[in-house]
Amino acid sequence: MLLHLDDIALSPFIARMTLDLDIVRSYFPAFSEPSLHDLAFFENAGGSFPCRFVTERLERFYRERKVQPYSPYEASRVAGEEMDEARMRLAAVMGVDEDELSFGPSTTQNVYVLANAFRTFLKPGDAIVVTNQDHEANTGAWRRLADEGIIVREWKLDQATGHLNIDLLPELLDGAKLLCFPHCSNVVAEINDVAAIAKIAHDAGAYVCVDGVSYAPHGIPNVGKLGADIYMFSTYKTYGPHQGIMVVRRALAERLPNQGHGFNGAMLHKKFTPAGDDHAQIAACAGMVDYIDALYASLKLDHVDLPSRAEVVHDAMRAREIALTEPLMDFLKNRNDVRLIGPMEASARAPTIAIHCDRPGLDVATTLAPHGIGAYGGDFYAPRPLEAMGIDPEHGVLRVSMTHYTSESEVDRLISALDHIL
Repeated sequence: MLLHLDDIALSPFIARMTLDLDIVRSYFPAFSEPSLHDLAFFENAGGSFPCRFVTERLERFYRERKVQPYSPYEASRVAGEEMDEARMRLAAVMGVDEDELSFGPSTTQNVYVLANAFRTFLKPGDAIVVTNQDHEANTGAWRRLADEGIIVREWKLDQATGHLNIDLLPELLDGAKLLCFPHCSNVVAEINDVAAIAKIAHDAGAYVCVDGVSYAPHGIPNVGKLGADIYMFSTYKTYGPHQGIMVVRRALAERLPNQGHGFNGAMLHKKFTPAGDDHAQIAACAGMVDYIDALYASLKLDHVDLPSRAEVVHDAMRAREIALTEPLMDFLKNRNDVRLIGPMEASARAPTIAIHCDRPGLDVATTLAPHGIGAYGGDFYAPRPLEAMGIDPEHGVLRVSMTHYTSESEVDRLISALDHIL
């Protein structure tokens, strides 16, 4: 039986779900790279280190199989099989059918293509709902539908906390065809209750599109259980190569107009990919599932199917990240010279911490660099939530972000450096 996060602190099973940091870091070439030895990496929300399973698959594909795939000769046949393997195994992790998952060059591009499909699917006067908690990728393309006569309603965050109040949804969804929102924002970082929100939207007759870019690095979710009609995230933030993954569930995918080649319109996994596949990077995405399996094996638990293994690893990642985040949150909450964006409880948020202070965010990040801290400052393509919370996007915020491979000593080093410079 899998655990909910609320159960983790109370259950004796958590002792068997504790990730071994030495084992985790052994799977990442970056941690044995001499040039990165003195770097405490806190820009994971911008892109994680790739695991060795991915880099090995990518290198092997370029060395042995860099040919047009799906032909009958051996190198081509195996190349196609590796691409199919990536789609099949990732679909299993996400609890969806294999052909409901497609790859694209980035999540931003995937959203753009999907919004273009809705451009003709919707009619002038139809309404959609977006939020101002979003990264621009999952809101800008949808907002442009207003040019076609689509009514765009905005689900507004709380100006003080960044929280999206679910109680505001029913009125916004009255007659709406689509709701677009983030699993968690890349600056607010609060984890939105996708399942509860999806139910409200479906009860109102609206489809649900979820931007999972800032959530998936902390455990790829089971989309089938969440109930979203569309779920998207970026593999370069989930320990993989630079691709975007988009799930469009069958009931919606079959209704939307084809965005690919005309002869591919009947194939769901090609219907929303007008560009040609990046064969090597798609094949390398199977390494992300290799990594999930390796982490599950390290926990020494009983054998279960792949979706269940992925859920256990998801919970183990989250448990470790909550423990890592708590001391940093405690340090920041006790200061009166910074504003911490988003929830004050580590369990309610991703380990992505946006900090507003008197100095511009990029200046603070630049001052941290000589201390061996890799971070960044700015608006992070999220000017709407920052402006809504009274923060000038030009001034920006410092953002520090962790994953399960971050070490306790690195967090201590960050706290010490922040204490020194703030």
